[in-house]
Amino acid sequence: MEKLNSKLLLQNCYMIQENERLRKKAQLLNQENQQLLQELKQKFPKTKNKPNPNTNTELSLGSTSSSNPTKSSKP
Repeated sequence: MEKLNSKLLLQNCYMIQENERLRKKAQLLNQENQQLLQELKQKFPKTKNKPNPNTNTELSLGSTSSSNPTKSSKP
């Protein structure tokens, strides 16, 4: 029984170490993602703040006109 407990304790210690290693790696990846996101926001600030009204109208009209014939012709 003691041998089994020792073996399980050792496995548990390995898992704790691996968990810490993965946690640190995840934090680094998160920081990298945040930095990349900031770079993108600085590079393309206009796309998020000011949508083009002409594009929205064209997309709405295009999707409405193309979806109705498709739905009626398939069934």
